[in-house]
Amino acid sequence: MRLITLVVFLMVALLAVNCTFVVNEGQTAILLQFGRITQTGFTPGLHFKLPLIQQVQRFDKRVLTLDSAPERYLTSEKKDVNIDFFVKWRIVDPGKFYVALAGDENRAQQRLGPIVKEGLRTAVNSRTLQELVSGGRADITEHLVGEANRATQGMGIEIVDLRIKRIDLPEDGSVIGSVYDRMRAERKKVASQLRAEGAEAAKTIKADADRQVQVIAAEAYRDAEKIRGEGDATAAQTYAAAYGKDADFFAFYRSLEAYRDAFATPNGTLVLDPKSEFLRYLQDSNSK
Repeated sequence: MRLITLVVFLMVALLAVNCTFVVNEGQTAILLQFGRITQTGFTPGLHFKLPLIQQVQRFDKRVLTLDSAPERYLTSEKKDVNIDFFVKWRIVDPGKFYVALAGDENRAQQRLGPIVKEGLRTAVNSRTLQELVSGGRADITEHLVGEANRATQGMGIEIVDLRIKRIDLPEDGSVIGSVYDRMRAERKKVASQLRAEGAEAAKTIKADADRQVQVIAAEAYRDAEKIRGEGDATAAQTYAAAYGKDADFFAFYRSLEAYRDAFATPNGTLVLDPKSEFLRYLQDSNSK
């Protein structure tokens, strides 16, 4: 009797175990019956199924990562670049995912890799190296996400994001040398432009300084001539006033100045008539 009870209990327990299944958090599942899908989209929790007839296939509904090895691509200039990227994807339709890929994540990544690489190759081939390095990553990744989602519609997966980790120049190619040469040429061009701008600014400053010198010299000469003219006018007025007060004394004073200027040169010779008007005051002094 005990044996029968134990057998019945084991059969009931086994039946209960085969009638229920658990979907964990971060998972989704489909229910198969004789290899055909009968139900999909199970949420986390406890669920029921027909024992022995129905089977459960669980899938990870979290965001998965496809990390590709760096590959070489050609730009529109026929220059080689090594691009390293990764793809974030997830299962959105477990039914389609099971039918198209047999529910195998590795097979999904094997299908997804060539799709993304082909789209990336097309995008790189249509851009120059400068466009690719300077700011083309965001445009490329956005375009590739849309193209990859259209290509994988029947697989039950969704491309969440695609990121280019790095873009390198192959060391065995001539691209690095050409890039360095172009950078050197651009730096020389900038340096030449700065030198030309500096030389032009120097010429402008020198021309302005020369102009200011000429203006200052002209103004100084004008002021000097003005002062000299005023001095000459004042002297003439003084002479005229002195001459008007005592004409004889003024004539005597001017004669003394003339004597001083005439005899200032040492060892000089002056040939004059003794009766010359120039020697009038000397003659008067000798007669006295």
